[in-house]
Amino acid sequence: MLILLKNGTDHIFVHLGMISIVLLGSGNLAHHLCQAFSKSAKVKVVQVYGRNKRALKKFEKFADTTLVLTLLKPASIYILAVNDDAIKPLSMALMEKQGLVVHTAGGIHMDVLQHEHRGVFYPLQTFTADKEVDFSAVPISIEAHKKEDKMLLQDLASSISSEVYDVPSSKRMKLHVAAVFVNNFVNHLYAIGEGICQQEKIPFEILQPLIRETADKIRSLSPEKAQTGPARRNDADTMKQHLSYLENSTHKQIYQLLSESIIKNYEEKL
Repeated sequence: MLILLKNGTDHIFVHLGMISIVLLGSGNLAHHLCQAFSKSAKVKVVQVYGRNKRALKKFEKFADTTLVLTLLKPASIYILAVNDDAIKPLSMALMEKQGLVVHTAGGIHMDVLQHEHRGVFYPLQTFTADKEVDFSAVPISIEAHKKEDKMLLQDLASSISSEVYDVPSSKRMKLHVAAVFVNNFVNHLYAIGEGICQQEKIPFEILQPLIRETADKIRSLSPEKAQTGPARRNDADTMKQHLSYLENSTHKQIYQLLSESIIKNYEEKL
C-alpha cells in the first residue's frame, strides 16, 4: 500500500513507513542495489523496470517488474541505474513523476536531470555479475537539488552503507576519474601481467600475493610512499632490459609512459 504525503508543494510516496523505490535498469549495478535494498528494513523496492525481459527475470524474487515505462508505479525515489548515455532520455520519460529522480553515474552532472526533485546516488565500487558485494562497506556519494531530498538520500544510503558522503557534481566527476585510475586502469595492468604469465606458461597465481600486499600496504601508507620498483629507483638498465622482453608495442608504450611518470614524480620531490 502506498500513502501519498504532502508537504507544501512537495509530494513523496511512502510505502508503509518505508522509503519506496523504483529501480530503472537491469544490469549488474541495479541487481546489486536491489539485493542490498531487499535486506534493509527501511526500504521497499516496489518495481524494477528494464528493456531486457530475460535480465528482468532475476529481479522477480525482489519486486514487481515491467518492460513498459508508462506502467511505472509511484515511489518516493526513482533510481536510474543505466548506462550514462541512457540517463537523459530515460529521465525525460519521468518528468510527470512526483518522486525524487536520481542517477547512479560517477561522471555525469546532476543537472542532466531536469526534474525539480533530482539528485545523485553514486555507489563507488566495481560491480560484476555473480560476485557478491558487501554494501555496508561501499562508499556512497549523494547529491540533491533540494535540502529535503538530500536528507531522503542520506536516509536511503545509510540504510545499506556506513560510508555515506555528500559530494557535489564538480567533485564527484573528478572522483570518478580517480576511480578509473585505481580500478579500471589497474585491472587492465593485471590483465597485461596475466597475459605475460600465460605466454611464458607461468601460473598467474604467483603474482597474487604481490597484488594483495600492494593493495593492503596503502591502507597504512600513502601510495606515494609505498612506491617501489625500477622506475622509483631510476634503474635505467633494468627498465631497458624489461622493454626488450616486451613484444607487444602497446605494452612497451604503457611501460615507458608509466615509468617516465614515476621518474618525473620523484625527481620533482627531490
